[in-house]
Amino acid sequence: MKLHEYQSKQLFREYGIPVPLGKPARSIREALHYAKEVEGQGWVVKAQVHAGGRGKAGGIKVTRSLEELEDIVRGMLGTRLITNQSGASGQPVSCVLVEAITPSVCELYLGLVIDGACRRIAVIASTAGGVDIEEVAARQPDKIYTVTVDPTLGLKGFHCRRVGFSLGLDEKQRKQLSQIMDALYRLFIDKDLTQIEINPLIVTEGGDLEALDAKIKIDDNALFRQPDLAQWRDPTQEDPKESAAKRFDLNYVALDGDIACMVNGAGLAMATMDIIKLHGGEPANFLDVGGNTTTEKVSEAFKLIVSDRQVRAILVNIFGGIVRCDLVAEGIIKAVQQVGVGVPVVVRLEGTSVELGREFLTQSGLPIITAHDLAEAAQKVVDAARASR
Repeated sequence: MKLHEYQSKQLFREYGIPVPLGKPARSIREALHYAKEVEGQGWVVKAQVHAGGRGKAGGIKVTRSLEELEDIVRGMLGTRLITNQSGASGQPVSCVLVEAITPSVCELYLGLVIDGACRRIAVIASTAGGVDIEEVAARQPDKIYTVTVDPTLGLKGFHCRRVGFSLGLDEKQRKQLSQIMDALYRLFIDKDLTQIEINPLIVTEGGDLEALDAKIKIDDNALFRQPDLAQWRDPTQEDPKESAAKRFDLNYVALDGDIACMVNGAGLAMATMDIIKLHGGEPANFLDVGGNTTTEKVSEAFKLIVSDRQVRAILVNIFGGIVRCDLVAEGIIKAVQQVGVGVPVVVRLEGTSVELGREFLTQSGLPIITAHDLAEAAQKVVDAARASR
């Protein structure tokens, strides 16, 4: 789960990480009220969306007059911001962050992520702050410094000193960096995070470090331990189908193709998408209904699938290990009848009670295409999608 910048900075403040003065606003009136409270050389208005690249897309603007601030906020709220990370439709802007301008002499990058390869937390730092870290990695890899932290030992002073020296900080700044890194590490562990990013971490004109930006991602699987943070979820920033899937414990990711998939098991789902591609088709989604598939979950899965107007055919690929194929077949029949599926449906069942499941599908009287193996199912669904275009 992603947090907005203003939410991330609220956590930063709680952990003693220095951030600029600022508040979120959901109306022009609120924005002007907060701006008047913040003294300084002017204000920065930031669109609050779950996408990077806001500055290049006009989602971050600087002003020194209240009149211009009002125009900026009016031009942001209620619009959709399209960035290089948002997708073609962009993300809705329902909130802006109004902050005081903080002059800087240097922009750095600091982040924490989980390094799955070595099973440690990686601290990533760079002197090339203020730009996408992916661009730095591709063009100037020598400007990225990484330290991995053994979770059994935790973050130590030597980790912080190494990062401080790599960034070229003076003694006072290295001490501040150690405090910031210690706070970030505690926050990372305490809140079950998968990513923290400060881009940029600035050196102010007074020579102090300050987090000018903040990005946080939380492990969805740990949200039951973080009920307060779970309440910060912003469903308007998520794909509506993906949000609906979460309510029914379905693992759904929207894709760009026209062949919808419904599969039980993530590995089987990946294999199903691969074989669709192999036969010349394009998957419209990743949809794992899980091992404990029920009639209700199958029905909800079909509702999600048919809500995608680009879908031209559906492939259901179920292996009945924990779940019985006859129960899955009943769910498919019920779902097709209730939802009113208007595109071809190809079903491949295998496993427990598979013969009974296939018999149910055959006797249902519904236009369901059956297949005995995955290759046959893939070819049939690709042909059906082409025929319905």
